[in-house]
Amino acid sequence: METISIEVRNPKARNLLNDLVELDLIAINPRPSFAKLLSKLRSSEQQAPTLEEITAEVEAVRAARYVKQA
Repeated sequence: METISIEVRNPKARNLLNDLVELDLIAINPRPSFAKLLSKLRSSEQQAPTLEEITAEVEAVRAARYVKQA
């Protein structure tokens, strides 16, 4: 089995994909949103970081990366 990600640009393409699902040739599994994923990860941690803490860490790493590139 191979998993790929596609971007549907035309509603007709979505109809074709739905037809393939009905023929049991493919399965469409929507990706969870970032918020849902974050919520799931937090539920397993007693002291999970807040969204603000995560954002601050990401921004710090990005800033350090951009300084190295310059």
